[in-house]
Amino acid sequence: MGILGWIVLGLLAGAIAKLILPGRQGGGWIMTLILGVVGALLGGWLGSLLFNAPLEDFFSIQTWLLAIGGSIIVLLIWGLVTRNRGRTQA
Repeated sequence: MGILGWIVLGLLAGAIAKLILPGRQGGGWIMTLILGVVGALLGGWLGSLLFNAPLEDFFSIQTWLLAIGGSIIVLLIWGLVTRNRGRTQA
C-alpha cells in the first residue's frame, strides 16, 4: 500500500482514535486527523519493523489495527504535551 493509502487510512484511524479516547485532546478535529495520519504511519512502520507484518492490503484488519493503535499512541502523547498549555500560572 502506498503513501496515499496510508494518508487515507490515517484520516479514518484518527477519527476512530478520537472516538475511542476519552477526554479532550487539544487541537480539534483537524489536528486530530493530522495526528491520525502521523499515527497510522507510525503504527505501520512499527508493525512492519517489530512484527514483520505485511501491510500491502488496505482492507486488512491487521493494517487497520496497527493504524488505529498508532493513532491512539500519537493522540495520547499529544494530549500529554498540550494538557497544561491552556492554563495560566499565577
